Amino acid sequence: MGLPVLDSRTTVRATLNYLIRTGAKPRSYTFEPPGGIPNRTGEVNAVGDIGIRDARPLIGLLSLYAEGFELHQRPTLVDDFYEPQEVEDIYYPEVERLLKDATGAEKIVIFDHTIRSVPKFAEGARGMREPVRSVHNDYTATSGPRRVRDHLDAAEAEERLKHRFLEVNVWRPIKGPLEDAPLAVCDARTIAAEDLIATDLIYPDKVGEVYNLSYNPAHRWYYFPKMSSDEALLIKCFDSDEASPGRFTAHTAFDDPTTPPNALPRESIEVRALVFLPPA
Repeated sequence: MGLPVLDSRTTVRATLNYLIRTGAKPRSYTFEPPGGIPNRTGEVNAVGDIGIRDARPLIGLLSLYAEGFELHQRPTLVDDFYEPQEVEDIYYPEVERLLKDATGAEKIVIFDHTIRSVPKFAEGARGMREPVRSVHNDYTATSGPRRVRDHLDAAEAEERLKHRFLEVNVWRPIKGPLEDAPLAVCDARTIAAEDLIATDLIYPDKVGEVYNLSYNPAHRWYYFPKMSSDEALLIKCFDSDEASPGRFTAHTAFDDPTTPPNALPRESIEVRALVFLPPA
């Protein structure tokens, strides 16, 4: 069953940055590359006037397993998200409980987190990143299973790979209401295989792989306006079930035309986790 048609007054229109498929594999660096090498390659297709629907009227109807995302009211006890030990000691267990409650998983493995802060990035603070303003998904059909092998011992990894697992990003504003560079998420069921462009993600010590996307007018975009720091957005970025109606949930920061000039600069945290479901 499809989602209800939303009032057009709850839709904003914005430009989203896709890629054009050229036949050459794009790449993106997570660090400042050597001189003369661009931070990222790929021919950008900035598509304007894309409708991004307010998903708040759909809370309770959206499903991680269908559309690929859902919003949860989930207060946190973390005082300072910029303190790594506090994030690991307090926030990681909170995220694990949230994911088990939301999915019924029998095991959660949290393997990293990223903080995106416009002001701290501008200050040059170590480890801070900007919002990503390109349509992407964090894993591919290749890098999804690789993550299991990266974070479990060999025997357990091979056993877990025989059963369904997800990779879920848990995204939360550090300060709210979040109005600057909000996150748009694409209904995973509207993404076709031919939309996915495998892209090398280059770290100092390894090369990962993500998907960028080419434009498809069938994509249906949503966002949750003015998210608070008590809200967490779950995004299913990989589903090992090849029969799933949506295996990858593309997302991107975007410039909301309704953002007031005095909006707080974007500060957010995303935690990445492997979610192992009970064997069917």
